[in-house]
Amino acid sequence: MGVAIRTAGGGDRELLVRLLDEAFQDDPVSGWVFPGVEYRRTTHHRLMGAFTDIVLAEGRVDVTEDGSACALWMSMPADQHGDGNPADDEGPAQVRQAVDPENERVELIGRLTAGVHPTGRAHEYLWMIGVAPGRQGEGLGTALIGSVLDRCDREGRPAYLEASSVRSRLLYERLGFAPVGEPLPLPDGPHLWPMWREPRTP
Repeated sequence: MGVAIRTAGGGDRELLVRLLDEAFQDDPVSGWVFPGVEYRRTTHHRLMGAFTDIVLAEGRVDVTEDGSACALWMSMPADQHGDGNPADDEGPAQVRQAVDPENERVELIGRLTAGVHPTGRAHEYLWMIGVAPGRQGEGLGTALIGSVLDRCDREGRPAYLEASSVRSRLLYERLGFAPVGEPLPLPDGPHLWPMWREPRTP
């Protein structure tokens, strides 16, 4: 299926935040960070906004032309996380302060994922991918990810992500990702599955 994809810019911010907010309302990890339907409905979008701002500034966001799906990517240099303890990184605390200061899970999710992030090799990091609820299952996510993985294969560059559900983990396995290390259990919550993909050679 041909899916038109473009690189998002600052003018797309509200579209991206709304799309990610809707796509992750029922996600197990979002439900853990923001327990309770009403609390999540009124607060979750702030975290999606913080993530969008970070990646628009430091990475790249791909979005389908019709605005129904987007993928947030960061290019990670070698040893990006290898110089210190994740507990020393102020980023998660800053996100918590901006999003929901009383919710320690906003900060904890950042520290836990940083703690398991592979080091030593430059790679592309799929921070998150969102597909509008009414468009899931159409192959939009696969098309978004595939465009970057094709480039990874050409450049000999690996890719990494954390799957937040069994359904997404199975999708990523079909795209060549494999579990790396143990699943990451969130305290009193669901698991995340760190996954790594070696570049494919022709």
